[in-house]
Amino acid sequence: MSILGLKKKQPKTFKVKVITMDAEVEFSCEVKWKGKDLFDLVCRTIGLRETWFFGLRYIVKDTYAWLKMEKRVLDQEVPKEFPITFHFLAKFFPEKVEEELVQEITQHLFFLQVKKKILDEEIFCSPEACVLLASYAVQAKYGDYDPNFHKPGFLSQDELLPKRVLMQYQMTADMWEEKITAWYAEHRGIARDEAEMEYLKIAQDLEMYGVSYFSITQNKRDTDLLLGVDAQGLHIYSPNNKLNPNKSFPWSGIRNISYSEKEFTIKPLDKKKEVFKFYSSQLRVNKLILQLCIGNHDLFMRRRKVDTIEVQQMKAQAKEEKARKKAEQERQRLEVTALKTKEEKRLMEQKMREAEQLAVKLVEQSERRSVGSCMEKVP
Repeated sequence: MSILGLKKKQPKTFKVKVITMDAEVEFSCEVKWKGKDLFDLVCRTIGLRETWFFGLRYIVKDTYAWLKMEKRVLDQEVPKEFPITFHFLAKFFPEKVEEELVQEITQHLFFLQVKKKILDEEIFCSPEACVLLASYAVQAKYGDYDPNFHKPGFLSQDELLPKRVLMQYQMTADMWEEKITAWYAEHRGIARDEAEMEYLKIAQDLEMYGVSYFSITQNKRDTDLLLGVDAQGLHIYSPNNKLNPNKSFPWSGIRNISYSEKEFTIKPLDKKKEVFKFYSSQLRVNKLILQLCIGNHDLFMRRRKVDTIEVQQMKAQAKEEKARKKAEQERQRLEVTALKTKEEKRLMEQKMREAEQLAVKLVEQSERRSVGSCMEKVP
């Protein structure tokens, strides 16, 4: 046998583990697969069609990266342990959730991811807003509030508020539950997908929603700053304030973003405005910033065009599905009402029979007493 024949055969496949916000799935991938092959397989598996918001994220050294679609998976800086672990997450966020998120699965994944970010304090949220958001999360999980079923303590195992909020006030778990339940009781009749959408509509107005932050330094002065990239544009923050940017560059007002090694240059559309330069020392982070800039700008432009045929079809299907669900919910409500009415009628008839039986019994007792009294009087 030749030496070549003794060589170990290279495997034709490799294993990956993909973690979504509510599941873990393992796949066997071909060595020649590009990032898009794996990404498309994940989307097909979970039934997701609004693919443009999402990506496969992985950890590389001291930061994270997104799997490139056009490059072979194994040619990228992915972890070398098998199965290779990827997180299927939203990479880009919509400007208006109610208009842009069409599929129920898309809404659900966004809801879970945003909720986790709020609970992990990656998105700042006031205590009052946290309680309201928690009430919608409870509605999504438990359905309509029923005091006979949802007894005190029923939320004891649920993580609903950030630790910062819990520590801010001298309140017991029971007191927090009472506040959340008061709001929760107001949401009667709201379906799971509607509750999750209400949650997202509130969350999208929070200052840190959908913003990816990066440490940068400014040109000339070695001033530490933060760069924020989101659906609206680019924002420059002080390191200790992620809520209020010092300067913003909306996508509509940016003519060009150029990148050379460690230097970024933002050129405004208005040539009279000053060009803004900043530095980022890590090559991996710079590539990530550039990816997010290109992707967010592309989606910004896409939103301002007529929907594609695919999106129009999805919206029409979603509208029909919502109408069907509403009709089904109304049918069930009427059935429950009819059953309650029937049960109430039965109970009323039973009470009337019992009352009649009691009246008959009282009459009989009265007659017996009368007969007894007459017998006593006879000499």
